[in-house]
Order: sequence, then C-alpha cells, then structure tokens
Amino acid sequence: MIGKVYSSEFKSYQDEKTGRIVTQLTTNGSNNFHFYFTDNSFTYGNNEILFLSDRASIAANIFNLFKMDLHTGEMTQLTDEKVGITPGYMTKTPESDLVVYVTENKIRKLNVITLENQIIYEEKGKVHLGHPHISPNKRYVGIARNEEAEIERGANYKGFKETMYATKKGWITLISLDGDEAVDVYEDTHWLGHFQFSPDDDTVAMFCHEGPWNLVHQRIWILDLINRTVKACFRQGEDDCVGHEFWTRDGLIFFDNRRKGHDGTITVNKTQATIQDEHTNQVPYIGFVDKKGSIKRKLDLPYYCNHYHSNEQNTLLVGDEVEDLVLINIEGDKAEIETLCSHHTSWITQNTHCHPTFSWDNKNILYTSDRDGVCNLYLINLEKKC
Repeated sequence: MIGKVYSSEFKSYQDEKTGRIVTQLTTNGSNNFHFYFTDNSFTYGNNEILFLSDRASIAANIFNLFKMDLHTGEMTQLTDEKVGITPGYMTKTPESDLVVYVTENKIRKLNVITLENQIIYEEKGKVHLGHPHISPNKRYVGIARNEEAEIERGANYKGFKETMYATKKGWITLISLDGDEAVDVYEDTHWLGHFQFSPDDDTVAMFCHEGPWNLVHQRIWILDLINRTVKACFRQGEDDCVGHEFWTRDGLIFFDNRRKGHDGTITVNKTQATIQDEHTNQVPYIGFVDKKGSIKRKLDLPYYCNHYHSNEQNTLLVGDEVEDLVLINIEGDKAEIETLCSHHTSWITQNTHCHPTFSWDNKNILYTSDRDGVCNLYLINLEKKC
C-alpha cells in the first residue's frame, strides 16, 4: 500500500575479516536491492536511499519502490505495481524527486514528493525496453530499446551470448518526461544497453554494444544528441575486453578493461572474473575518457573486481571481488588495495550482484548480498573502522 511505513530493521555486526562495522539495513526475509550503481540509490543532500523490495507483495520477486530514512531506518512504500517493477529497470534523479521505471513494457514516472504517477511511454511492438536514464535538465528520459530476441534468459547469464547474436536491431530513444514526445535518435544493428546521459551536458550521452566482453568488438559509444552521430569511446583492439562503464561526476567516462579473453561475467562458480590467462601476461587496467573519446588517464588494476564505483574526486574506487568488497586508492601512479569487508554473495542473478556505490558525500558505501539466502541491503560508514 502506497504510503505504508515499515519499522527499522537495522542490525549491525563486525566484519570477520577487517573488524569494520557493517549495518544490515533490511532483515525481514524479503528480497531487497538498491538501484544500479550508475543511478545511485542515495538521495543527494539527504540521509536517505531508494530501493526495491518484494516485502509488500503476495508473491516473491514482485518488486515495488521504497525509500528509507538512514537515520531512523523507517521505510515508506512509494509504488504498488501489481506485477512489480522490472528489476534493474529504474532510474532516478540525484535528488530523488523523480523516479522512472519499467513495468509491463510501459515506462512510468513517479513524483516522489507528490506521489503522482503517470505512464509516459508504452511499447506497442515486439520490442524490449532497457534501462532508462534521466537527463540532467529533467526534461527527457533516454532508453535503449531492442527487438525482442526469443531467447530464454535466466540465472548465471543464461542466454546472454545467444541474445547478443540474436539481436539485429536496436534504438536509442528519447522520451519527454511529460509523456508528449518520443523520438528515436539513433538506430543500430546491435544489442544496445547502458544508456546514460552525461551528468553535466544534456546533449551528450553514451551507450554500449551489449554482450560478453570478449565477443563485443567495440563496447562503449558516445552519442551526440544534437547531430545524432556516434563516436567510439576508447577504440578497442583485439585483446581489449571492456565494460561496466559509467560517468564520473566531473563528466568523464570510466571503463574497466579486463584484457584478452574475459567475458565480464561472474556466476555461482566464482571463477570467470578472477582467472588470468597465464599465456598472455596481460594486466587489466581502468581508464577515464573525455567526451571526445580520448583517454585522459589509464592505470593498471590487476584485481578482477566485478564492478567499480568512484568517489567524487576519482581518487578512490570501491570494488566487489569474489568474496570481499575492496577500496582501491588510485590517487597515485600505482593502485593500492585494501579489503573493506566480506560480502559472501552468491552471484546467481543480477539482483545478487553487490554493485557497491559511494554516497554523494563519499562517507558511506551501499551494497547488496544474498549471504543469508535472500537479497538484503548493507551499509558501511567509511569513518567507522571498528
């Protein structure tokens, strides 16, 4: 029920590896997970997060939107979609005043302040709606749309490669947030994903050619929304396996290059992201790219984390290794790694991926884990070491 308030479920414990204090934010047996790290669940300038949960549903895995006060732990329900919000297919503004999400192949906009909720786009054909993203001026939502591939998708990246090969047409579409206009600004012959507006320029965005990293010839593309032209973001060579791109707060594009043979996945086997080909001796690295597609900085990073997220200054990364979260200082010429805590997630689906994210003030890190059998939210305050 919209407006229903749930009591705090906070539970703190000391991590067994590092002694740091971890606060488990959700503990009632439901599944809970935060926004994708490119959207950031934290509310800018406020001690609050937005997240998805099936706690209000009669069946598991029917997710609705909630907000949580990080001072009190109280949670308030914001939506009541009967079939739920498609996991991972939601976005918000940094201030959390607007949320856009996909449900039943429709795109809905929620005003979090007034709770007014409206459909701004409905897909009529056999087209799959991707992950939406809101422009900094709050006038448009951008989204990658792809022809429906009749491939069964499931846990442990089932159907991931097959979907890449089956998808031959995709579009980048801009939809006005008042719902009055929808325009295809770019069409491609690949599976498109990860559309993201630049945080400081409404006329620039990026997207990716989706699929196993070692099979995608050129992952990241920069899109000029005025001229409707694209350019390669860091031109890949034969041995480059690139992904998990995101905009930094100062308008650079971060990417992770795992090097030859890596497909960018990790499953319950917990091996894909950590094994290095002994015959290549290639060291993974990260890069920061400007809007022209040129690398501004590159740094060796042989740690095989599955996702990275940076602080405001681009001097510190949080990453999720197989069993641990790590902090990586990248301020100097050589990266320095520190174990932050254990997470023990299973990696079985995208919902169980940790996706660690810095808060806007860099003081907290939020992540997801199903270490107790269901997905729960966890928070670490970096100022509290023990």
